[in-house]
Amino acid sequence: MKLNELIEKLDIVKIMGDLTVNISNVQIDSNSVTNGSLFVCLKGGDKDGHEYVKQVENYGGAAIICERELETILPQIVVKNTRLALSVIAAEFYDRVCDKMRLIGVVGTNGKTTTAHLIGNLLNNAGIKCGVIGTLGTFYGDKFIEPNLTTPDPLVLHKILYGMYNEGYDTVVMEVSAHALYFQKVGGLKFEVGVLTNFTRDHLDFFGDMQSYERAKTKFFNENECKYVVVNADDNLGQKIAVKDGVITYGIDNPADVFAIDIKSTATGERFVINLFDCVYDVKLKLTGRFNVYNALAAATVSALIGVNPKKVIEGLNKTNGASGRMQRVYGGDFSVYVDYAHTPDGLYNVLSALKKSCKKRLICVFGCGGNRDVGKRVEMGKISGELADFTVITSDNPRYEEPMEIIAEIEKGVLEKSKNYVIVQERADGIKYAIEMAKAGDVIVVAGKGSENYQEILGIKRPYNDKDTVEDILRRIRAL
Repeated sequence: MKLNELIEKLDIVKIMGDLTVNISNVQIDSNSVTNGSLFVCLKGGDKDGHEYVKQVENYGGAAIICERELETILPQIVVKNTRLALSVIAAEFYDRVCDKMRLIGVVGTNGKTTTAHLIGNLLNNAGIKCGVIGTLGTFYGDKFIEPNLTTPDPLVLHKILYGMYNEGYDTVVMEVSAHALYFQKVGGLKFEVGVLTNFTRDHLDFFGDMQSYERAKTKFFNENECKYVVVNADDNLGQKIAVKDGVITYGIDNPADVFAIDIKSTATGERFVINLFDCVYDVKLKLTGRFNVYNALAAATVSALIGVNPKKVIEGLNKTNGASGRMQRVYGGDFSVYVDYAHTPDGLYNVLSALKKSCKKRLICVFGCGGNRDVGKRVEMGKISGELADFTVITSDNPRYEEPMEIIAEIEKGVLEKSKNYVIVQERADGIKYAIEMAKAGDVIVVAGKGSENYQEILGIKRPYNDKDTVEDILRRIRAL
């Protein structure tokens, strides 16, 4: 592909050099540059791609996209924003198949994964070939691509879309994270539907305050073209967005276009009546928790807007089992064990509140907080577990470069404000074992924070680990005794 073809839609400040050079690949890592590479200079953290131009020349690079003029023999195109430029170039390099597909973007602090997978399940059940991209990876047909980030970087994202399109998938639902929006990974994409699940505290280690975090979330609705915007009418940010003309709402407590009534929680799921654009049906959802009613409402709304018959939507809701590691029951004998991704105050509150309703005896919570992340939520999450759980096992969860016991001490402060029924077990697997060994008939254990993650990150090393596998291994060993 010629350079001039790739840069046609960029917001260009200045061009220097031959635009007819052939481009064989696009790179953002100078170590990956080969003959014919177009190198896009990105700034982030302590690295600046503009400083690696000589290496790009030596490795056979063909041209450079940059934000300032550089001393180089290579053709260079100066743009205002190289991150946005990367998104546009990636789309061009992969034949702009994104424009030929129906894209559904799911934004929110909690519920993105479950909502995205519910939408994918409903659409596929209705005969619409829909791929899913998000925290758990990429799924379409019998293909699975391991996850790296919730929203892949533009070059990876557009390569995935290209693969999906060539397999006959013209619809895709993707989780869109706040970081992805901040770094403009979905810049230039047009969405059939944009969804907001909710907005609560998270990622303040990166964004600094809730106002900045909110701006990142709303960036999706302000800068990406969406044919339909769907928001949670019971969420504060959803209410702000809903004042705009044409926004479609779903909810439980406030008036909404799609809503649920007569909600009844059971040990096997949620029962409710849905009003789906004035079509009324009974739903028997296999997912537990009021928050999953919201996720189901969002998915039903999107599916109906895409054109799925309402009866087919309800059929899909009644059949679906949700997403791996999201309120996943991994053991259901005399006591129950659930694994969930809840890693925010709101997420932990929702999970514990839901399980409290169906718990016959004690609710036991095993959780920790990630290192080098939002410190303020540790005490808050400790309070929530201390108040809602009958017993808390405080343990580790991706301590990264922090001392695990220092993180645990912060959580302990919160727990102590509400309860003295807790224990500290630093090693996560040992903490789960402690909970299982103390469990009695009728108890419910929830292991929160990691969901389906398959690693524990310690001192920069991601060591193989999975909560579900750990629970099952401990139960096997205990039963074998």
